Amino acid sequence: MKADWKKSTLGNVLSTLKNGLNCKQSKDIAGQKISRIESISTASFDINRVGFSEISESDKAKFKLSKGDILFSHINSPIHVGKTATFNEDEDVYHGVNLLLMRPNEEVLPAYLELYLKSLFESGYWLKRCKQSVNQASVNQQDIAQVAIEYPSSVTEQRRIVSLLDEAFADIATAKANAEKNLQNARELFNSHLDAIVVHAQENGEIVALSELATDITDGDHMPPPKVEHGLPFITIGNIDKQTRTIDFSDTFKVPREYFDALKANKKPMRGDVLYTVTGSFGIPVLVEDDTEFCFQRHIGLIRSKAEVDSTWLQYLLQSPQVFNQAADGATGTAQKTVSLKVLRNLQVPRISLKDQLAYIETLRSVEAECRRLETIYRQKLTALDDLKKSLLHQAFSGQL
Repeated sequence: MKADWKKSTLGNVLSTLKNGLNCKQSKDIAGQKISRIESISTASFDINRVGFSEISESDKAKFKLSKGDILFSHINSPIHVGKTATFNEDEDVYHGVNLLLMRPNEEVLPAYLELYLKSLFESGYWLKRCKQSVNQASVNQQDIAQVAIEYPSSVTEQRRIVSLLDEAFADIATAKANAEKNLQNARELFNSHLDAIVVHAQENGEIVALSELATDITDGDHMPPPKVEHGLPFITIGNIDKQTRTIDFSDTFKVPREYFDALKANKKPMRGDVLYTVTGSFGIPVLVEDDTEFCFQRHIGLIRSKAEVDSTWLQYLLQSPQVFNQAADGATGTAQKTVSLKVLRNLQVPRISLKDQLAYIETLRSVEAECRRLETIYRQKLTALDDLKKSLLHQAFSGQL
């Protein structure tokens, strides 16, 4: 620590550290605006994510937010405990429960304090120290008050550090936005090629129901499966990676061999089958590429192609915009959309020769490989930018800027 820096605790540099008003909130536009966890889910306070509640005049005086107030999420899912945002709105908003209000004394600038808190969050500080239960985690006010903080004794020096970080973070945000746009463009590049090829196949083939290309279209067992410590994997939609369209076997529960053996043959995935999510995150096709034995829940469908249909071509068809849009149009339900087996079996697809299928596959694989190469580059750039931000925060609050 530099000689002209001070070391203290958050409790000593905060003039205010308190929880918000515990009242019944809603999303309906009625009553007074009140902050909630969702209000600070992004990098800044989001006025569009407040709740609404009737608040007494005495509580209005106690809990009204002022510009420069820092809100700290101390009860949340584990990875979100410690998120912060500064309130800078012109509207009247009141301090809601589960968000701690922090106001520093005259020794520390609010902007410096918020960046310091962000550095703790980015480093995983709170994740290591919060108390965790099944669905949420928390850190109490007493523990927060004991957290160490180092800061320049000069407010002018604090302001210089804030200015440097703000400028650097603005550049990083621009670079991230460009990388994310390029990442999206890489994905859309493949989709545009896939769209063009499927249109060509539709124009040159016969349009038939998906069931015409398959020997079986079914879904997983509808009965709750028995669970054992050691056995065969049972996958759910949570085990399907949407981006890579692969199965993640690292976190599945297991079922006994006897349960698996008793299943019908068309509910036991084989190499070349295509799995298809039908509930919630529906429309994700996954090609089974090896002989791993596993079973799956009823929220996943299985399509077993006929001999004259290449399963890779079938997977490409199912992920095409034309077929996905049909599934979306036929999906029912409100909380969770579901594509029924009837809708799945009747999806309209082109029937073309195996020779044409293989030619299309070769083209799509080449384009997909290039798009994935580009995606890897842009993901690495995003990771590097996140690392740069963490490094700058560390340098700033250790006196190295």
